[in-house]
Amino acid sequence: MTDPAARQPSLTVVIPAYNESHRIAETVRQVAAYLADQPYPADIIVVDDGSTDTTARTARRAAADAAVPCHIIEITHAGKAAALRAGMITATGDQIAFSDADLATPLHHLADLRAAIARGCDVAIGSREGPGALRLGEPEYRHFMGRAFNTFVRLLLLPGIDDTQCGFKLFTADAVRAILPRTRLYRDAQEITGARVTAYDVELLVIARQRHLRICSVPVTWVYGVGSKVRPVADSWHNAQDVMAIWRNAKRGSYR
Repeated sequence: MTDPAARQPSLTVVIPAYNESHRIAETVRQVAAYLADQPYPADIIVVDDGSTDTTARTARRAAADAAVPCHIIEITHAGKAAALRAGMITATGDQIAFSDADLATPLHHLADLRAAIARGCDVAIGSREGPGALRLGEPEYRHFMGRAFNTFVRLLLLPGIDDTQCGFKLFTADAVRAILPRTRLYRDAQEITGARVTAYDVELLVIARQRHLRICSVPVTWVYGVGSKVRPVADSWHNAQDVMAIWRNAKRGSYR
């Protein structure tokens, strides 16, 4: 009899982490426990984005006891985009997911994203908008700012996609190979100070669409994190600058 795991694509889950020592061990434990219960081979990559606390050391201790293989990568602090890029390049799974370290989107939604890939999607993105999606505990001002940003992105770059910024996405390995070499933002990222939220997800999706990859939005539940590193005004301005850079790159044909 054929092993059921052999019939299902393997999965790598990438977790970018910056100063997450207070929760990274529990995050690794939860992700590993979930993946160990699945009928397919899986592993975890934690990318420590130059944390100034004990994130890397704590993650390594948790990885030693994890129920699935867990690898720790350390990079110079260059922001979430650089961390995601490092993890996705290193990943070896047939499918590559990423999730924020606070697990704001429950892990069981990985099954929904994998189901979308099984139906023929190349990229499955968690969406906090539309029928079936839930946002829990989010302040009204954050919701308003998020909706304004996504309206801007839809009008300028990605019509039909209501939520580009949910940190819960899944790509086929072929999609990653098609997208990452064409990215322009943060590929030669310089060392920074403090947390930096970016519109890197927008660039990934713009390139996916230009490569005629099928992007599917999947409704998810999302829980607002009290310890969020998002700086609403500063990050909104920085993200808007990223979006304009992506728009210019797309107009110039840089992603081809």
